[in-house]
Amino acid sequence: MAKPKKENSESNGKRSLTTKWRSATERFEEAIKGNALKRAKYILRLYVAGSTGRSLKAVYNLRKICEEHLPDYELEVIDIYQDPEAAREAQVIAAPTLVKKLPLPIRKFVGDLSNTQKILVGLDIYKRQDFKDQLKGA
Repeated sequence: MAKPKKENSESNGKRSLTTKWRSATERFEEAIKGNALKRAKYILRLYVAGSTGRSLKAVYNLRKICEEHLPDYELEVIDIYQDPEAAREAQVIAAPTLVKKLPLPIRKFVGDLSNTQKILVGLDIYKRQDFKDQLKGA
């Protein structure tokens, strides 16, 4: 009985593994490209302190931004008086605070969210350069 050479079996195994790995990588990259063309779903959490004027203004401003600029979003308003543990978990130290969970990276915005342009840039809806160009044109 002749044994097959180790070199051939190892090199064939490596080629096979490399081919499988490359194929899986290519499929993964294609899937990413396909998903990148779709709009990302935004997951937003707004932490407020009761029904103060500033909290109500933040809710109003955020809903307006979402309805006008986000095709697909999920918004959760959390009252830190009702759920202080949620604020601790999110490391919220001021209210109102908006936390953008998705798409990554996570971002936080503090205040009543009245500066729409800065919020849109921070949410990556407008690029910073586009915003600067709009300011120059105005």
